[in-house]
Amino acid sequence: MSALKIAVILGSTRPGRNGAVVADWVLAQAAGRAAARYELLDLADYPLPHLDEPVSAKAGSDLYSKEHTKAWAAKIAEYDAFVFVTPEYNHSTSGVLKNAIDFLYAEWTNKAAGFVSYGGVGGARAIEHLRGVMSELQVAHVQQQLSFSLFTDFENFADFKPAGMHTGAAQLLFEQLESWAGAMRAVREAALTPVA
Repeated sequence: MSALKIAVILGSTRPGRNGAVVADWVLAQAAGRAAARYELLDLADYPLPHLDEPVSAKAGSDLYSKEHTKAWAAKIAEYDAFVFVTPEYNHSTSGVLKNAIDFLYAEWTNKAAGFVSYGGVGGARAIEHLRGVMSELQVAHVQQQLSFSLFTDFENFADFKPAGMHTGAAQLLFEQLESWAGAMRAVREAALTPVA
């Protein structure tokens, strides 16, 4: 089996966002893993408007009508799994991340996801909301998650200095994610195999 391709999706476009250093840390922890290649996918590089497709993504990707949707769909289709790096805003994930997710359906389905959050209480509530969204999209989300506190993992709420315990937790997240990503790749391939 070829190496898995996993996107670390930076789910904030806010000026001065803390997510960029968190995503960079995740990529550094994933460097050198044999089973998968991890790449940054920054939502700032895909400036989607508020959802403007006239037909639900569940109706089929052949009905995507906007060029920005088609470009986003082509990018997401490249990956076997995702690590969502999300802030917590008002007890949930960021609007820009939810909007980017809502543009697509089939490109997410039968893949795997892990979650990394940050916020005043570690962003745990953002992850809980994302778990429900991923379930609806038929994405297998792993149990291990990383939650960084603005009070204990950031100095002056800006300089990222994660506690040492997060390093081992990150490796466990990657192990679970790669295991499920491989299994879900087999599910997708089986769906493409013609029935005799």
